[in-house]
Amino acid sequence: MRTLSIVHAIAAFVSCTAAQTFQRLGGCPDLGCVFPPDQADFLAGQYFDIRLEVHSPINGSEARVGEPDPNFTFTITKKRGKPIAATKFFKVDEPKLERWDFSWYEDRFAEDADTPSIVNVTSKIYRRVALKEPGEYEATLNYYGSQKTVANWLVRDLPTKRRAKNVILFIGDGMTTNMITAARLIAHKSINGKYMTKMALDKFPVLGHQMTHSMDSFITDSANSATALYSGHKTTVNALNVYVDSSEDPFDDPKFETIAEIFRRHHPHAGIGIVSTAFLADATPAALTSHTSDRGEYDHVISTYYEGLTNYTWTEWNGPDVLLGAGAENFLKSEDAKRDYYDLFAQNDYSVAWNKTALQNAPNDQKLLGVFQTSNLATWLDRNVYQANLLNKTNYPDGSGRDADDLPGLKEMTLKAIDVLHERHSDDGWFIMSEAASVDKQMHTLDYDRALGELLELDDTVRATIEKLKHLGELEDTLVIVTADHGHGFDVTGSVDTKYLEAQDDDRHKRSAVGYYESSGLSQYTTGGPNSLRYSEGVHFPTRWDPRYTLHSGVVAFPDHHENYQVHKDGPRTPALAAQGDKNNYYASYKDAVSGILINGTLPVDAAQGVHSLTDVPVFAQGPCQELFGGVYSSIDIFFNIAECLGLSEGK
Repeated sequence: MRTLSIVHAIAAFVSCTAAQTFQRLGGCPDLGCVFPPDQADFLAGQYFDIRLEVHSPINGSEARVGEPDPNFTFTITKKRGKPIAATKFFKVDEPKLERWDFSWYEDRFAEDADTPSIVNVTSKIYRRVALKEPGEYEATLNYYGSQKTVANWLVRDLPTKRRAKNVILFIGDGMTTNMITAARLIAHKSINGKYMTKMALDKFPVLGHQMTHSMDSFITDSANSATALYSGHKTTVNALNVYVDSSEDPFDDPKFETIAEIFRRHHPHAGIGIVSTAFLADATPAALTSHTSDRGEYDHVISTYYEGLTNYTWTEWNGPDVLLGAGAENFLKSEDAKRDYYDLFAQNDYSVAWNKTALQNAPNDQKLLGVFQTSNLATWLDRNVYQANLLNKTNYPDGSGRDADDLPGLKEMTLKAIDVLHERHSDDGWFIMSEAASVDKQMHTLDYDRALGELLELDDTVRATIEKLKHLGELEDTLVIVTADHGHGFDVTGSVDTKYLEAQDDDRHKRSAVGYYESSGLSQYTTGGPNSLRYSEGVHFPTRWDPRYTLHSGVVAFPDHHENYQVHKDGPRTPALAAQGDKNNYYASYKDAVSGILINGTLPVDAAQGVHSLTDVPVFAQGPCQELFGGVYSSIDIFFNIAECLGLSEGK
């Protein structure tokens, strides 16, 4: 029996007694479920699976007498056409009938009382089908005699002519317009209200905004938001390129093709590059190749980089040309990973790099795997300003226990990826995803200085990428996109006199250190001083990170924590700690920002970090097809616009 929690159990509109917090199954409005669900969009020719489920709850508000219908039928028709049995429509055999049961809690009262609702299920799945003719389709599940669930699908009618040879998609994980504004403030000098320089992002000719909602919740995580960007399909929290069904197996859920898989299927000699400052099994890089309902299946993620989908191959896959990031623990042989992936990649003609020097010296005509430390890559601030924080980490990627101190950043990794892909695929083109992951990770832990440093590193990487493409003669043929997968509720509302704050005896008086409106003054981050750094013309970071007057900044959702509004010089912060090891009960850390103000949390007490927010996120575009990215649109439109620009539609 599978107990569906808030992570997997998501369903909808089934009873007036059922709450939103816990739902039976996402995208399933009735006792009959069709996946892909109602309002799904497809690229013409994109492969996908169809899962059908019929539910029979045996208790709870939906309880009914009898077993789930084993004789349900399923038809497909183009709008205003005659319904046709799916087997005939897709020219496939009838799939076998499957049976299982699962449980879910209808609301928090049921969870507190430990009284789950039990649901029996009959199911079928049609594997690897496609719709190649643009238009509207109606998929109908008939069950329990007269009941039906209808899913309306749209195959988009897109031009098939390829307009871009290359695409590079930058993702500032968690990045919002408010964060960009704050990053500009601390890194670019202004005089009398006018900036003397611009960010690289400010110079893009097209700006749009995308909505990040999940399929059945209005707050998304990085797994299903990346899925939307890469595949054009909305799904549920924690899912990677599948629609989450109610079965226990995290690998049997209905899948759909990603942009990387479609691009490689259409152009077998095109290049693929994946770059991230996260551990490479993390959701944003993983979503280019992985298909599972559980983003925590890290060995599956690494295996799909290496060999694609075992026993379920969309296309002939021989891995990305370039895979650069961190997370060495997922490549080393362990209890969870039975294989040494370093050896496997090396046997598959990859050059393997474990530090910045090796990365820079790696041959450009060979595939490249670069893994530079365990866990996530150290932040820009620690690699460049507070370098003592790199010591005594025992995080070298070969598992030797040494410190990883010769570390590349996002810029070095991205530029090397371009060099390799240009050398190997200058005729057929390439696709790169480059992620500034710790914008999000540091924002979660309320470490705003490190988050903004990561955003500025992204901006510097974008600047250097455009210069590189221009030098290679590829800029006019390359679509460059910069966006985010979701946001955080961050903003700046003034300044803080940190010296005055520390001189006060209690929290109420410490609040007088906040300056707002005319008392906010001007940014003190670009005035030089202790810990100042000098950069060449055109590269913009703060000249100091510890001015007396800092930003009065914060997010809207957070745990209990102290806040002194100062940079954390001794390493990334941990704002809250569990009470005596109780992971469901977090309090403000007694080690963190203790000279600051105690701020009562706004999240449930089991939350140790901040969370994502509803905000739309920006999209910057330049190059072929740039005009497609203006305006306000759904996150799935990023996928369809890229697919159109690469000419991947098979529409007739």
